[in-house]
Amino acid sequence: MNVILLEKIGKLGEIGDTANVKAGYARNFLFPQRKAIPATKENLSEFDQRKAELMAAHDSKVGTAQDRAKKVEGASLRIEVNASDEGKLFGSVGTRDIVQALNSKTGSDIAKSEILMPHGVIRELGDHEITLDLGYDIHVAIKVTVAGLQSAADVSDDGSIIEEIDEAEAAAATQSENAEEHEANAEEKPTES
Repeated sequence: MNVILLEKIGKLGEIGDTANVKAGYARNFLFPQRKAIPATKENLSEFDQRKAELMAAHDSKVGTAQDRAKKVEGASLRIEVNASDEGKLFGSVGTRDIVQALNSKTGSDIAKSEILMPHGVIRELGDHEITLDLGYDIHVAIKVTVAGLQSAADVSDDGSIIEEIDEAEAAAATQSENAEEHEANAEEKPTES
């Protein structure tokens, strides 16, 4: 199926190019997202009239993406997680964690889908290079440092944090004192009839 591209799309082409794509790709992706229109004579003549408008809109979107790139360019994040002595994480650091840290630090509006993690989630401590794809061939590299949150002595083999016995005893003592005071107060108050 021949389509006219309304946006620059990866390997298909630039704005205004005619591309031959599979019908399902056109129907399910390009047309609903208004990235292309069918290549008919009417659409070709209409596109020629709207080309300047589409180019201006495209340039505006590219400018916005470049501004977003400047906001996060060179960002260095530190994410603290539970880890073992060997540097293995109890869990992982994924796109959600990176997005939350990046957006809170830089005040940007990066989405999870814009973070490229070709090797999957991070499962080891250390420095990691992460690439952001902000669209329109704009890529930004950021540094993510994953550091251990707890010492290994405070973490059991399965990754759960071990409660200190003293803290547990203190909490139990406080709870029993509060219960005794409540009972004493209840006995002192006369019942109203």
